[in-house]
Amino acid sequence: ERGMVLVKPGSITPHTKFEGQVYVLKKEEGGRHTPFFAGYRPQFYIRTTDVTGQITAFTAEDGSNVEMVMPGDNIQMTGELICPVAMEMGMRFAIREGGRTIGAGVVSKIIE
Repeated sequence: ERGMVLVKPGSITPHTKFEGQVYVLKKEEGGRHTPFFAGYRPQFYIRTTDVTGQITAFTAEDGSNVEMVMPGDNIQMTGELICPVAMEMGMRFAIREGGRTIGAGVVSKIIE
């Protein structure tokens, strides 16, 4: 969206769907103490933008599909945001819920 970031016009484009490599914080690290599943709708903090999104799929480090994500897991996830956000591969983001960070990730692929 225009005004979201200060860059040369056309150098970064807004996207809604991406894949990311994510570490889910443990309870001791201030994260969740219960698992979550596909369809989970946290807040994504990308740069200074706070936007709601949905995690639509998970993949384990070995490439197998995962139905449930536990605190402490490293996963590959597919996320879909409710509105386009300026992002690019390699960008870091945080996943938050109820005012606390529950995960940290890096964009590994832009889908759309």
